[in-house]
Amino acid sequence: MAPEKEEEEIMRVKITGKCRVKPNKKLGRRECQLVTFDLPYIAFQYNQKLMVYKGDEYEDRVGKLKDGLGVVLEDFYQLAGKLAKDEDWVFRVEYDDDMEGVEVLEAKAEWIGVEDLTVEEGTSTLKELIPSNGILNSEGHHRPLLSVQLTKLKDGLAMGLAFNHAIIDGTSTWHFMSSWAQICSGLPSISLLPFLDRTKVRNTKVKFQLSPPDQNGSSTDDAKPVYQPLRERVFKFSESGIDKIKSEINSNIPSGGSKPFSTFQSLAVHIWRHVTQARQLKPEDYTVFTFFADCRKRVDPPMPESYFGNLIQAIFTVTAAGLLSMNPPEFGASMIQKAIETHDAKAIEERNKQFESAPKVYQFKDAGVNCVAVGSSPRFPVYEVDFGWGKPETVRSGINNKFDGMVYLYPGKSGGRSIDVEISLEAGAMERLEKDKEFVLEVN
Repeated sequence: MAPEKEEEEIMRVKITGKCRVKPNKKLGRRECQLVTFDLPYIAFQYNQKLMVYKGDEYEDRVGKLKDGLGVVLEDFYQLAGKLAKDEDWVFRVEYDDDMEGVEVLEAKAEWIGVEDLTVEEGTSTLKELIPSNGILNSEGHHRPLLSVQLTKLKDGLAMGLAFNHAIIDGTSTWHFMSSWAQICSGLPSISLLPFLDRTKVRNTKVKFQLSPPDQNGSSTDDAKPVYQPLRERVFKFSESGIDKIKSEINSNIPSGGSKPFSTFQSLAVHIWRHVTQARQLKPEDYTVFTFFADCRKRVDPPMPESYFGNLIQAIFTVTAAGLLSMNPPEFGASMIQKAIETHDAKAIEERNKQFESAPKVYQFKDAGVNCVAVGSSPRFPVYEVDFGWGKPETVRSGINNKFDGMVYLYPGKSGGRSIDVEISLEAGAMERLEKDKEFVLEVN
């Protein structure tokens, strides 16, 4: 009966105010073409984050956040704009002074405490703390490209954010958040200006025509049986746990050119193998590992870290479940390492040309069969986003873009090399994963 009670309580999150925030200065008309790196995410949903802060003074904090947002949007004005396309279906992001800007919602849920939102179970029952649930990025021509919901809690503030993923990736998201926090903390200007001309990395005009069936993978009868009830959970890997996983896998580096395995490669294969076991796949069943690589330093010429937009590509590797499970971890880690190292400027160029010759609307099912797909990065400075009242108590993903096998990695709040692993799985597989002592052994 507990889940039903939670669903009843969630409806008590009350929106108390709405407004729009625009850049403080007049900027005139600005526009920038979306490029090949942006377009694969048009039919994905808005990218959602939830950040939770302790303390009262809700009204003062809301005022400071709005004031700081108006300042930081002078540099990140694309977030205050909208999507548009020309007669040839070439997409762009555009801004003009008469546009409405970023949506800011104020809400109350004073029956929720900060501690309630730091539990390991998923935030799906608290989805009303984050705006734009189920909204597709393609709707950005008539919806705000950024929506912010500021919810007053019993003892804190929940900041729900929804970014249009067709215009920015994770690196750009946290660049913006860090810059916004700098302004709110009293700095006169941000420390790193965004690099806004995305055509410097790719200037091919891609005719990308969307059709209604392509925008919603769940609209077809064939897709419906695929969906199973999902559970979400955060597994907190301590610094010592991460070090143990990495040390053990590097104690048996295979011959044949493998280098020492990185922290990401070590943790990635740990997750892939144990999720595969929890799914109880047949030995001959294929399983795919997918992750999104930051291409800023991989493209030729390299782009600056401040490049504002999507500059990521999905990388895939696949094997049989039996091979992954029966071989030692370094087998799968070598596959992941090879996929990373071979995704160089040439591979990126080939992927772009392939997409440009036959543009495709990507859906969740394209991630691969029996997939483990990793988004976000433990390198993102999520716990450094301090608006002047301390670091967040927790940072989580919303319900958008979740499917069986989706994984988000965040740095652990305790710092150091600790990592939080947020996983969405079919309920039965999640229950088995939680009982897998070899998986949770390293988890505090």
